[in-house]
Amino acid sequence: MVKVECDMTVETVATAPIAGQKPGTSGLRKKTKEFMGENYLANYVQSVFNALADSGVKVEGGTLVVSGDGRFWNPEAIQIIIKMAFAAGVGRIWCGTGGLLSTPATSAVIRVRGKGMEPFGGFICSASHNPGGINDDFGIKYNCENGGPAPEKMTDKMVEWTAKVTELKFCSKVPEIDLSKPEIYELPDGKSVEVFDCVEDHLALLKKCFDFESIKALVSMPDFSMTYDSMCGVQGPYALRVFEGELGAASGTCKNATPQPDFGGPSSAWHGHADPNLTYAVELVKDMGLNKEGLKIETDKPIPKFGAAADGDADRNMILGSQFFISPSDSLAMIVANADLIPQFKEGLKGCARSMPTSGALDIVAKKRKIACFEVPTGWKFFGNLMDSGTSYFPDKESFTPFICGEESFGTGADHVREKDGMWAVLAWLQILAKKSEEAGKLVSAEDVAMAHWKEFGRNYYARYDYEGVDKPKAEEMMKMMAEKSGSLVGQEFAGGLKMKINDMFEYHDPVDGSISKNQGIRFIFEDNSRIIFRLSGTGVAGATVRLYLEKYEPAEGNLTQHQFEVVKPLADIALELSQLKTYTGRETPTVIT
Repeated sequence: MVKVECDMTVETVATAPIAGQKPGTSGLRKKTKEFMGENYLANYVQSVFNALADSGVKVEGGTLVVSGDGRFWNPEAIQIIIKMAFAAGVGRIWCGTGGLLSTPATSAVIRVRGKGMEPFGGFICSASHNPGGINDDFGIKYNCENGGPAPEKMTDKMVEWTAKVTELKFCSKVPEIDLSKPEIYELPDGKSVEVFDCVEDHLALLKKCFDFESIKALVSMPDFSMTYDSMCGVQGPYALRVFEGELGAASGTCKNATPQPDFGGPSSAWHGHADPNLTYAVELVKDMGLNKEGLKIETDKPIPKFGAAADGDADRNMILGSQFFISPSDSLAMIVANADLIPQFKEGLKGCARSMPTSGALDIVAKKRKIACFEVPTGWKFFGNLMDSGTSYFPDKESFTPFICGEESFGTGADHVREKDGMWAVLAWLQILAKKSEEAGKLVSAEDVAMAHWKEFGRNYYARYDYEGVDKPKAEEMMKMMAEKSGSLVGQEFAGGLKMKINDMFEYHDPVDGSISKNQGIRFIFEDNSRIIFRLSGTGVAGATVRLYLEKYEPAEGNLTQHQFEVVKPLADIALELSQLKTYTGRETPTVIT
């Protein structure tokens, strides 16, 4: 314990509202230099504290978590937030070592550290998979006392405050706190900062979810090998501790496991874009014997049996077998189908959910397994309500936990935390492989699991086209044009004999809190349940990202071994015709296909 003698006087600084501080689906993200501008971060943080006060959250004397993904300007931002938190009345601040906490680990800390559910919330300094650096992106989001992202009613209050904030409060004489090692710093007036091992709480929770000894037996099998790519994001310390430490994987299993403020930067194979997909996870994809289209390539070294990756803040995951890519939509469905092999669900799985653009593979499994299944808008906060249904937050509602959920954007998780959890998803796969290998008396691969799944449930061929950095007004015009045609295309026939069943703008009526979320994406659904979906992404910084999702179902007795990108190409042609995307955006080809 270190005593810090300092003046805790609260200083008030005049400010004025700064336009454009409305958070997207995953918090407020802007260029780093914009965040570094005068009062930009402080205005937003003060607005959050003001909104919490308006909502009756017990900030005074409370505990707050503050950490981030290690990107450029994280250390400075954390120190600013610490000074403002004490000025707002916070009694105790928890920080991970190095100022690091993955997004799922932050949720775990809020939920289980100490006696559990001690903090009233936490700030996560992250822009997720977006590149980090002085010329790239920075972000911040606030998570509530349940460990999940602030719901819309709370973020709306925060946004209201950003438009009227006139003063900022700091304990400006609090010195910089050393976050490099575990320590408790005692400040005057009963205030404190506790720096703790950034891995320990998340690891302890994961050990309750999985049978580590069983997975360790898989990892020690002579014909098993694996590789894990942290892409120089925050996952590095977690990956080293879990895979090479707890599970005994060979030294060197964890690649790019030292967090960097620029996630490897322009000189890295992924150009600092720590996003685990076929386009950006270049090193992992090559090591696993594939190219960016997911096609097999010749390699000059042995291919691991299992491969995985994380993004910058470690909430996303990517799963590969040897020369075999598992799409996120399939990964979610396959985990749910095999949930009985995971100790976390030994009492049975009660509910599951997917984001609307995610393929319907999950729905087919849920129907056969008689599990409640939900389709929600993109954004993890929508899963949070379903996981909290029947708890003290919504005591009169039905409980759907134990619960598994996921998104096509490489996010998968369960009700152990209230964020998507990249490490959890990888361990879920390893647990399934471990139990199946144990039962079979030989190594069962990810490809074996996938093929068995498709033979039982059929296959939802699926792809996503991303058109990044397009002109935002033009993209919005395109979406408006399609929305105005809602319902008018029903019954029309398109190439390949496809007949339109539904064309609309997706609207979600939350069964838990009764809220309605409008304008959540354009849907074209055909009578054979093929789907074309359009969304504007809320996670970018420059321009807009148009996401186009394509899905075609093949029954269990059909052709299950085609290449997914080829199968959905005819749907892409129809989608370009329906959207007039080339006319509106000027784009001939997508930036990313995954």
